[in-house]
Amino acid sequence: MTPRMNRTRPAETKLVICVWHPFTFWRPQPVMPESLRARWPEMRVSHLPNDEQLPRELPDTDIFVGYLLRAPHLKEAKKLKWIHSTAAGVAQLMYPELRDSEILLTNTSGVFSVPMAEHTMGLLLAMARNFPDSVRHQDRANWGQQEMWDLPQHFTELNGQVLLIVGYGSIGRELGRRAHAFDMRVWGVTRSGKGDPAYAEKIVPAAQLESLLPEADYVVLVAPETPETLQLMGPAQIAKMKRGARLINLGRGSLLDESALVRALETGALAGAALDVTATEPLPSDSPLWKAPNLLITPHTSAVSDRLWHRETALLLELLERWFDGRELFNQVDFTRGY
Repeated sequence: MTPRMNRTRPAETKLVICVWHPFTFWRPQPVMPESLRARWPEMRVSHLPNDEQLPRELPDTDIFVGYLLRAPHLKEAKKLKWIHSTAAGVAQLMYPELRDSEILLTNTSGVFSVPMAEHTMGLLLAMARNFPDSVRHQDRANWGQQEMWDLPQHFTELNGQVLLIVGYGSIGRELGRRAHAFDMRVWGVTRSGKGDPAYAEKIVPAAQLESLLPEADYVVLVAPETPETLQLMGPAQIAKMKRGARLINLGRGSLLDESALVRALETGALAGAALDVTATEPLPSDSPLWKAPNLLITPHTSAVSDRLWHRETALLLELLERWFDGRELFNQVDFTRGY
């Protein structure tokens, strides 16, 4: 259905901000509500610390800003016209009641691109130069030069290596820009096979992914979570990767068969891997991933940056300017695609 576009004026608008997450940094920082109130003092802005007060606040809410609004809460939001997700991924909002409504949904695509691209470059360099083992030897006060060289995974360089970026969107492009500066050969994969060619040697449709896997030295997953991307890299796909290649997942844990990854690392089929996301988060202490050889794990921190909430706020301010001016909003989520 076409989202209803009966725009409100600031004085008649109620906007509710509500995100609760165990990681405190994912909760909106004061800069967001403070900036909104300063720009539109006549607008009612409510910043809730958790969802306990949501049922009381939602009936006259026009705009909801947050990570998740559950179906039972949606029923209470009789006037709701627009949901702005503080996360780029919106799989948690793809339930039938919202999909079938006329409520507009936008996300924060682009906000996380720079820190995630820089984080990924750090992972690429860490694996190529074996920084994890250097730190382990340092912890033991051991000069591990020979031991590290004797490992099957020798020190390598990034230049000339093929970097296959699965999900060549805003994050993928920023990663491509940085990898290109390291003289890597950048290949992109998108749903349609189209994308910005500025830093990519080639961009192919997702249907051709498996044909490129045997040629890639590094495969980075930054695709969104949709029904089509579930287990995108399963046993068959991992088996097609070049022996000695490395795999990085920064998208969602559901994109990757973690058991197949562990087996590939244990057999030496893959030289290494890095995960910033896992199927279960926080990752349980008894997960085999913790003990998998040559696996570097970061605890879903690739998007974390001291500049994040300033970027989030700037994007929301621009969207609200467009909302009140009657202009089209960018970053609109297509419910049929799921992103």
